[in-house]
Amino acid sequence: MTVKNIAAKIREMIETSRQCAIFTGAGISTESGIPDFRSPTGLWKNNMPIDFRDFVASEEARVEAWRRKFALEDKFLAARPTRGHKAVAHLIEIGRATCVITQNIDNLHQASGIDDNQIIELHGNGTYATCLTCHRRHEMQWIGEVFKASGLPPDCTHCGGIVKSATISFGQSMPEQKMREAEAASLACDLFIVLGSSLVVYPAAGFPIIAKRNGAGLVIINQEETELDTIADLVGHNDIGDVMAPLMDLQAGS
Repeated sequence: MTVKNIAAKIREMIETSRQCAIFTGAGISTESGIPDFRSPTGLWKNNMPIDFRDFVASEEARVEAWRRKFALEDKFLAARPTRGHKAVAHLIEIGRATCVITQNIDNLHQASGIDDNQIIELHGNGTYATCLTCHRRHEMQWIGEVFKASGLPPDCTHCGGIVKSATISFGQSMPEQKMREAEAASLACDLFIVLGSSLVVYPAAGFPIIAKRNGAGLVIINQEETELDTIADLVGHNDIGDVMAPLMDLQAGS
């Protein structure tokens, strides 16, 4: 199926749906210059993720985690919303979609103009940090200044606890409230659109299954095949921007 045909089919499915939920992964952000994780050129090719338990137990692991973070900081700061992000924001603005459930930590959905209360961040947000003990927020600029000057990440200024990027690492518990919100959105929708996710990380990848089992239509747009392609109603292994950009002229429903 051509990109044009896929875009037309998605338009038709959105126009006839009652409530749409959108689920995004790293693939929606690659057009902005942010690499994904699992591809041959992804972030994990040379640096496997640091487990949360190691981060907590080892100062050496914390130093390495922050070194990696700041090595990529310029790339993340330079990133701007892609055509895919803008199309998602448009669908939410006109009321065709109620929310975006995202595995991404890059803050680009916020930058595209979507309100925080319509973004369900399953894996947190990498643009700030929090204390693991008192949960106080700390800004990246300050952490970066201390780290670059001393070679060590700072402790929490309030309680002295360990400060970590506000993201969910391997081995770390998923955010219960966000998981409940994502499940509710998956059950409430009658159309679930996946954009740029390999759908291999659970429990997050379970939400398309929840929606499908509850009777929702399922669309998957991802460059590579996913394990859920066989149950989807529409699959496109295409560039997300090419598929989604034509939807920018979609109007609000009656």
